[in-house]
Amino acid sequence: MRKFIKYVCLALYYLGARHLPASDMPYSLGAKKVRGFLCRRIFKKAGKNINIEHGAYFGSGFEIEIGNNSGLGLNCRVYGPLTIGDDVMMGPDVMIFTQQHESKRLDIPMRLQTAPKEPVSIGDDVWIGARVIILPGKKIGKGAIIGAGAIVTKDVPDYAVVAGNPARIIKFRNETANENKPCEADGRKEGARPF
Repeated sequence: MRKFIKYVCLALYYLGARHLPASDMPYSLGAKKVRGFLCRRIFKKAGKNINIEHGAYFGSGFEIEIGNNSGLGLNCRVYGPLTIGDDVMMGPDVMIFTQQHESKRLDIPMRLQTAPKEPVSIGDDVWIGARVIILPGKKIGKGAIIGAGAIVTKDVPDYAVVAGNPARIIKFRNETANENKPCEADGRKEGARPF
């Protein structure tokens, strides 16, 4: 019976709730609550006060866990297995992939060569900017910030601020006076300022 309810909620989400106005629009008429209600029944685990924005796509959603006060951004496209911690902000058009195609074998078309799923994990208090792409198997540490348009090809450590293609460490949020400290991870010299 529980599986049946998940599929009914999934159908209601994709047929209607996904297309309701964004939650910050004055005419949203409770769209945030409707999407949250459905996703709490779809996702593997869903915390309190989740915000699933207009146009969010998450496949079946059965392998997604999302913490308290976290959300999926406008028109994002995410796949499970995915774990999102508490207090995670996500900008519009974010893409999180957990599977890709292989290209090693020449006797089979690439479209038929799929790699196994690699879970993505996003820690607590993370800010993911607009149009970020996170590739399969990556771990985003607690308190990290990922700048708009970044492509995450490696794990991101706790409290790191990353940006670029591929994403590189700019600084760490928990450093004191980090603007004037050298950062071995990104090769800055003493006194150099990030961007």
